[in-house]
Amino acid sequence: MTEQQKPPSDESNQPAQPEEKPTGAAGPSEAAPVPESERLVTAKRADFPLEDELRAGDDAARREARERKARLSGATAGGQVGGQASGGWERDVLEKVLTASLREQRAARRWRIFFRLVTLGLLVLILFAVFDFKGDGTITASGRHTAMVTLEGEIAAGTPASAEAINASLQAAFADSNAAGVILKINSPGGSPVQAGIINDEIHRLRGLYPSKPLYVVVEEICASGGYYVAAAADKIYVDKASIVGSIGVLMDGFGFTGLMDKLGVERRLYTSGANKGMLDPFSPQVPKQKAFAEAMLKQIHQQFIDVVKEGRGDRLKDDPELFSGLFWSGERSVALGLADGLGSAEYVARDLFKAEDIVDYTVKENIAERVAKRFGAAVGTAAMKTMLWSTGMQGMR
Repeated sequence: MTEQQKPPSDESNQPAQPEEKPTGAAGPSEAAPVPESERLVTAKRADFPLEDELRAGDDAARREARERKARLSGATAGGQVGGQASGGWERDVLEKVLTASLREQRAARRWRIFFRLVTLGLLVLILFAVFDFKGDGTITASGRHTAMVTLEGEIAAGTPASAEAINASLQAAFADSNAAGVILKINSPGGSPVQAGIINDEIHRLRGLYPSKPLYVVVEEICASGGYYVAAAADKIYVDKASIVGSIGVLMDGFGFTGLMDKLGVERRLYTSGANKGMLDPFSPQVPKQKAFAEAMLKQIHQQFIDVVKEGRGDRLKDDPELFSGLFWSGERSVALGLADGLGSAEYVARDLFKAEDIVDYTVKENIAERVAKRFGAAVGTAAMKTMLWSTGMQGMR
């Protein structure tokens, strides 16, 4: 209750005594005035006593929310939260663990993909090695067709153009009863006269066994030297007008370094058990007798080449003194000289001459396994030979 509501006391009936004022105190008219705002605040607090408590609760809730947020973000409230360091390190450790786990999963996935690709590659190689033969004597095409064998590159033993590979392909092509004819497609600068001679002989043999099955040679880029040695055995030869044909001759090449060795002061030490064992040695002076012997041997092989060409081409050859000189001509000029029968491609021969447009390739192709085995065997053999020579101290003997 306010003072106005209190009941009057007994002292109220007594006359009021004047208050004693301290010496020098100001009177009522001299008292300091109270500001209006303070009077309003005082009155408000008196009328609403719970407002301060509510405001204090709100401040505490906001402060607690800030501290919780600081703990979750790894920060500290003013460097410390409640006098203790924040718990942000737990979050950092958890992040590192999760990151490491993700990296391990990614690495494992990459390795799985890698091994799968390697396995797939090995399977492809195995299938390619097993099924890489296009003409191994077991091909049997359904229906009438033209058989084709490709001779490409240098004619030499151990190559795709070796006598062994070409003869096997030709045998398979001739043996197929559905083949209307055989095309030998040549793109070769030549090579070994021995390998070319073996192929030439086999063509003559097969033509005798299958007289009703023609064999035509089709020249692409080049058919020179040993390549033409093979082509001469065919029934007919067709070329492109820009093909290179001819080079009917034999060569033997080498180098001589004796002059250079004299300038450098190098001495050649060659020991032989025969007077001509060191013949054509590039580090020894040329002996006239040995030179004459080599030239005679080349002439003999050249004559063999000429005989083969004359036997194969017969009266179709023109009388030209340069024909067997080792020169080569364009396809168009070779037709005029009688070295070829006409211009045409493999498709032309199959379609217009054999009347069998479908072409089946009978070329025996070496698969990867065989190539690797041959190279490995050659490497092992070379290494064994070198080891044997080193052990006997006869490296220079040959």
